[in-house]
Amino acid sequence: MAVVFERPKALLDVPTHYCPGCTHGIVHRLICEVIDEMNIEGDTIGVVPVGCSVMAYDYFGCDVIEAPHGRAPAVATGVKRANPEKFVFTYQGDGDLAAIGTCETVHSAARGENLVIIFINNTTYGMTGGQMAPTSLPGQITQTTPYGRDVKTAGYPIKMCEMLSTLEGVALAQRVSVDSVPHIREAKKAIRKAFENEKEQRGLSIIEVLCTCPTNWGLTPLESIKRLQDEMIPYYPLRVYKDITGEVAK
Repeated sequence: MAVVFERPKALLDVPTHYCPGCTHGIVHRLICEVIDEMNIEGDTIGVVPVGCSVMAYDYFGCDVIEAPHGRAPAVATGVKRANPEKFVFTYQGDGDLAAIGTCETVHSAARGENLVIIFINNTTYGMTGGQMAPTSLPGQITQTTPYGRDVKTAGYPIKMCEMLSTLEGVALAQRVSVDSVPHIREAKKAIRKAFENEKEQRGLSIIEVLCTCPTNWGLTPLESIKRLQDEMIPYYPLRVYKDITGEVAK
């Protein structure tokens, strides 16, 4: 019997700690499918910080390093410079990458470090209880904004792809989503292109993935998908913000 669908070999066959309906697992699978297709599991090193991804070292078959909160790009920079032949990627949430880790993210991009950054944007601090994140939408109710995010006092959400696309060291800045099969396929293409950029030493690639957080949003998984489609995508448009190759991902 022909095998038409199976678990990627780079994705370990273990239960995860993620909440029901969480879309982290989809992104894990896409990364591992790319690793399998490029046959680079033994040459790949992941870096994960504090956040919902804190235990991702139990899920990826490649080597994974735990970084302090927000410092994944700095750790990844050291790993890549010491092992330039390896594929190095970070896997970070919005509270990590766009708040405590903004400095490391921006300066890694400005230096053009030859890395892949997978950026999970679910507009909330997922692991610590649902506080307002740098990416929380205007008016969004969180544990620390019970009346909704007021931009007069809390400022506006940070749009990381738009900001980083202005830096010369960035090879690829693209925002994708995992709310539907077509978007999941586009997300995989983007991740594959990011790893190809690293192979060709083109500079830093950041793939921002819009994801859901049913637990902290207080919604069912299906309601969370609808919120992503109706509220997040209009505010965070899906598109390529910078691509130095000018090529369309296949």
